[in-house]
Amino acid sequence: MEKKVEILLTTYNTNHKFLKEQIDSILNQTYSNISLLISDDNSADKEVINILKEYEKKDKRIRLFLQEKNLGYNRNFEFLLKCSGADYIMFCDHDDIWNEDKVEKSLEKLLEDQVDMVYCNSKQINEKGEVIKENYFKYKNMPLIKGKSHLAISRCIGIGCSQIITKNVKNEMLPFIDSVIAHDWLAAFIANENRGISYIEEPLFKYRLHSNNVFGGRSLAQNLSRWKEENGTSYKSYLKYRKEKVIDKAYLDGAKMCLDYSENEENKKFLKELISYYEDLEKSKYINFHIVKYFKFLAGKNLFKKMIKEIVIFHLPILGYLAFKV
Repeated sequence: MEKKVEILLTTYNTNHKFLKEQIDSILNQTYSNISLLISDDNSADKEVINILKEYEKKDKRIRLFLQEKNLGYNRNFEFLLKCSGADYIMFCDHDDIWNEDKVEKSLEKLLEDQVDMVYCNSKQINEKGEVIKENYFKYKNMPLIKGKSHLAISRCIGIGCSQIITKNVKNEMLPFIDSVIAHDWLAAFIANENRGISYIEEPLFKYRLHSNNVFGGRSLAQNLSRWKEENGTSYKSYLKYRKEKVIDKAYLDGAKMCLDYSENEENKKFLKELISYYEDLEKSKYINFHIVKYFKFLAGKNLFKKMIKEIVIFHLPILGYLAFKV
């Protein structure tokens, strides 16, 4: 008998067309032994609820949960993780489109490599469903990990909708503590502390980029543009962006979360050094000379372009500001 895979989908005021395309792509998987757990986070758009109820009526593999109050992105995923009982779990965005063999190939790779998490590549599409990037790994300079790596400690490895994890990882994730900033980063970190991680270079889904993306997808230029519209282009504004939106949100907060969950003494030591490094960077207003530490903590395969940008932002903020102003 096929091993059971549960797919966790959270919704909130979702575009109706995107939602239907995503659910249809899941229900049409070549791998048959799946369940789709959906939690709607108290959508104000009642048509979203109607769509979900119709799908639940049509397919017994769907379990629908309607939240009475808004839990927020992370807590909604936590709710579904608590509801899940399968040995293998996949996260799902509400607006992507999965290839019909995404579940099959993800589980096959997980079992073949005997790891606790596998993440896969994707194509990026726009609101019209048109492909704008053929290779998300390449476009976003995604770290490529087979086995275990310090990069799964210092970075988020694989966006949630690309991951499949084991029940063991799920059990160690729960309950979420206050420092959890991203369920996908946490899942990868825990998998790395256990049997490790692997990846699939083949794009197995279409990752949709649009104006309402919560995380991921947007480029550095797009994020900077949003910030400058709201906060201006002064050097003070740049340093604030560098601290709050780059170092804190994308690096330091994740390291603190991992430290709270770590059960490995060597990893704890690494994390304490990493946190100290990030905090030192935040104190630097014009230049930071501790560039050797960057290569200790953040360098890796497939990261060359990302590394150049990070080195400038972290260690040469005065140069970073020149690019920020443009």
